[in-house]
Amino acid sequence: MPENPVTPANPSDHRARSAVRVLLRLWPYVRPVRGRWIAAAVVAIVASCLSLVIPLVLKWMVDGPITDRDPGGVWRGALYLLLLGVAEAVLFGFRRWLVARPLSGVEAGMRADLYHRLQRLPIAFHDRWASGQLLSRGTTDLMLVRMFLAFPLTFLLVNSVTILAGCALLLAQDWSLGLVLLTPVVPLVIVCSFFESRYGVVARRSQDQVGDLTTVVEESVLGIRIVKGFGRHRSQAEAFRSLSERLRGTELAKARLLAMIWAVITVVPELAIGAALVLGTVQVADGDLSAGTLVAFLSTALALRWPVESIGFLLAMTQEAVTATERYFEVMDAEEEPDSAPVTAPVTAPRADGGVRFEGVTFRYPDAPGDAPPVLDGVDLHIRPGETLALVGGTGSGKTTLTALVPRLHETTGGRILLDGEDIALMERARLRSLVSMAFEEPTLFSASVGDNVLMGAGSTAGEPELRRALGVAQADAFVDRMPEGVATRVGEQGLSLSGGQRQRLALARAVVGRPRFLILDDPLSALDVHTEARVEAALREVLRDTTALVVAHRPSTVMLADRVALLSGGRIAAVGTHQELLRSSTEYAWLMSGEKTAREGR
Repeated sequence: MPENPVTPANPSDHRARSAVRVLLRLWPYVRPVRGRWIAAAVVAIVASCLSLVIPLVLKWMVDGPITDRDPGGVWRGALYLLLLGVAEAVLFGFRRWLVARPLSGVEAGMRADLYHRLQRLPIAFHDRWASGQLLSRGTTDLMLVRMFLAFPLTFLLVNSVTILAGCALLLAQDWSLGLVLLTPVVPLVIVCSFFESRYGVVARRSQDQVGDLTTVVEESVLGIRIVKGFGRHRSQAEAFRSLSERLRGTELAKARLLAMIWAVITVVPELAIGAALVLGTVQVADGDLSAGTLVAFLSTALALRWPVESIGFLLAMTQEAVTATERYFEVMDAEEEPDSAPVTAPVTAPRADGGVRFEGVTFRYPDAPGDAPPVLDGVDLHIRPGETLALVGGTGSGKTTLTALVPRLHETTGGRILLDGEDIALMERARLRSLVSMAFEEPTLFSASVGDNVLMGAGSTAGEPELRRALGVAQADAFVDRMPEGVATRVGEQGLSLSGGQRQRLALARAVVGRPRFLILDDPLSALDVHTEARVEAALREVLRDTTALVVAHRPSTVMLADRVALLSGGRIAAVGTHQELLRSSTEYAWLMSGEKTAREGR
């Protein structure tokens, strides 16, 4: 298995970056709820600072009622302590209520924006990125961001204010003891800085590995028929185990770093508190310090333990949120499909020189090596208005790539494509795709009803008549009517509850339901038996009379649907003519249609 099989960018390329700068990119999402977040932070600061009042009450009790043996004063002091504790608990509960709903809304908004962005990113992006990486960004990463906004972001501020207030209180009570307790500040800052940089790298690696693991699980579930059919469950389990072990090792590295920082942050302040206790006891014995002041001082120091000790935990969560935010914006920063300026003049009836015209079209995949030849190299082709052209070529000749250029699933590297004389690069993408309809070689269905899947290819005005007509053209009405709920039957994820031929017929129905002006069919009948294929072809001929169509064909029966045939070879159009003309004039075409080498040798 590759070292980094499905991550688009190697996580080892992690570079130093400002955590603050990264997290500031969340501000547009947080801004609408900033009022409640600030209110929650203020409430938390008040609640936390209430804990610093408790040592003052204890000082009053020790130096007052306890020294004076006043039971009433002791009970009154205990009541004060109880009220302070209840007030602190209520305020912290109120803080959680303040942020729970708005921050859930922030997470939902970010997830919606991510989904919207994924729909607008080019096919080349989705070709490079593993689906598990995208899923982990929309689930685990956004959960980490929400947790950061709800807890670490608030308590980094709250604990900082609490520590500053506590230190001021310590110095006010006794400056010498206060300086003893402040001695660990410098080493703690150094350790925290080292921890932050190391933990950020490991956290990024962990979250990328979660994406890799998600991809393997998703592929195993979607490909369960292949796994079982070829008995590959052991190898898949081994691949999963290998990635799990890598993730486990990374998580253990995170745990070691967290244990280190936690140990340092815990031990160093404890040593300072111990030194202050010894020095304070000596001062009480010498009469230089009251017992109540020492109790208050130590109580204040102990009250500051959690704000200090939690720094490591909060920094860890912050670093995970930083990497999660980086990963989220890696997708959000990806360049969307380019669109053109709106075209106000509507396209009317096809002109005499209309149809589909390819002029010097060249295409090279964006991630192809610089010295690799282009997939398409100067393609010139004209499909007349109302004509059906079959596109034939060997495996890997670029047929599917050429068809994908018409609706701009990919952008041409050079040349141009005209629809009814209009350059598609100057058309709004939405308008272009309302004119062009496609049926892909690999039919994809969604977890929705049969009707919803088919009507996806039509406008919002399409209804039952258009649906029944499309199902009839694809010869899908018979098996759809036998389904438990007819067209309302849900087909399940990827349509795997249907046969390959049934999925292909529904995909064909989706392509023709909107009566498109331009129709692109990529080997649409490959999964059909000969009898069903004949019936579909007969119905499809009626549809093709009213549209301009480009049909990728591998079999003579599909070629016979077309008025003319174009042979694609070596990235160029090698020949154009009728089926019979090409059989006579092109040995390559004759060989492709016959499937026998003898056909080439005999001509």
